[in-house]
Amino acid sequence: MFVCILEWDWPTWGGAGIFTSMQAIETTGVVDEQHQLRLDTPLPIPGACRVRVIVLWPEPAELNEADWLRAASVNPAFDFLKDETENLYSVNDGKPFHHQG
Repeated sequence: MFVCILEWDWPTWGGAGIFTSMQAIETTGVVDEQHQLRLDTPLPIPGACRVRVIVLWPEPAELNEADWLRAASVNPAFDFLKDETENLYSVNDGKPFHHQG
């Protein structure tokens, strides 16, 4: 599991209308049975302060073919294939392939 800890010294507007900068680190940890995040190493943050946390965890190990096809069918990256001008070939094009192995 990767845990990206973002923003200590919570972002605020400075007295002169200046937005304070943020710092970021990346570390690892585990989420225990009580759904509490336990980091592998101490944070290098001086003192107590509020932080913002983004937790990244792995997707399920394997997607079956039906899940891949469903994901591809709704992915906007493939919308160009719905364009009729992309339909260059018909079932009458080409020659049948018969595997003889």
